[in-house]
Amino acid sequence: MPDETESQSETPLLEVKDLKVHFPVYGGVFRRVVDHVRAVDGVSFKVGKGTTVGLVGESGSGKTTIGRAIVKLTHVTAGKIFYCGNEITPLNRNRFFPYRKKIQMIFQDPFNSLNPRMRVESIIGEALDIHFPGMSRSERRDRSADLLRQVGLEPRHLERYPHEFSGGQRQRIGIARALAVEPEFIVCDEPVSALDVSVQAAIVNLLQDLQQQLGLTYLFIAHDLAVVEHISDDVLVMTEGKIVEQATAREIYESPRHDYTKKLLAAVPKF
Repeated sequence: MPDETESQSETPLLEVKDLKVHFPVYGGVFRRVVDHVRAVDGVSFKVGKGTTVGLVGESGSGKTTIGRAIVKLTHVTAGKIFYCGNEITPLNRNRFFPYRKKIQMIFQDPFNSLNPRMRVESIIGEALDIHFPGMSRSERRDRSADLLRQVGLEPRHLERYPHEFSGGQRQRIGIARALAVEPEFIVCDEPVSALDVSVQAAIVNLLQDLQQQLGLTYLFIAHDLAVVEHISDDVLVMTEGKIVEQATAREIYESPRHDYTKKLLAAVPKF
C-alpha cells in the first residue's frame, strides 16, 4: 500500500474533470438559442508528467475542442481543468498568462497557423518578446537559431517566409515556436494529419526525441490509430463528445473493449 508521500508525488500534471463544452444553435427570426451542440459532454482524464496520452476519434468527435479548452481558446461550459493541482478553468486572461509558458499547442495545419507575412525569426521571436521581454535582439536571434537546429532546420531559415517551406518543414517551425517559451505540457492537435505519409514518421520521431531531451508531456490528438499507437503511453477513445474507452496503448490495441474502438481499429490499413 503506497504511503501518503508517494500518493502526493503522483499528482498528475494535467487533470480534466467532467469537462463540458456546448455551443449554442441559433434559429428563428430573432436568432434565439434553440439548442446546443454538445461538442464535449462530461469528459474526465489525467495526464502524468513526462507521458503521452493519445486522444483519438473521428472528425467531429470533440477531441480538438478539448485541446482548445485546455489552452483557453474555447470557453468551457462546465467542469474543471487542473494543472499541477491548481484549477485553471476560471482564470481570466491576465491570471492565466503565467500558464501560457507552461502550456503550448502545436496546430494541425502548419500553413494556416503561421503568419504568411512574417519571417521565421519573427514568428518564433514573437513568443520570446512576450514571455521574455528582457531578452536582447541578438539573444532572441540566437535562441531562435538554436530552436531551429533543435527541430532539424538551419539558422539560415530564419530569413525565410512560411510559403518557402514544405509542409513538414512548416510543422517543424510550428514546433520550434511552441518550444520557444520552454513549456512543460504541449497539446499536439493532429500535428501530422495534414502532412504526406512519408513525412509523418519523421515528425512523430522528432516529437519523441524532444520529449526525451526536454522532459515534455503531450496530449496527442489524432484520428490515425497507427500514429497514436506509436507515440502514446495511454489512449483515450472519443466519440460524440464522450470518452468511451481509456487504457494503455497496448491494452487498447491488443484487447479493445468498446465496439467503437474495435471499429476504429478495423479501419487501420494493414500492410
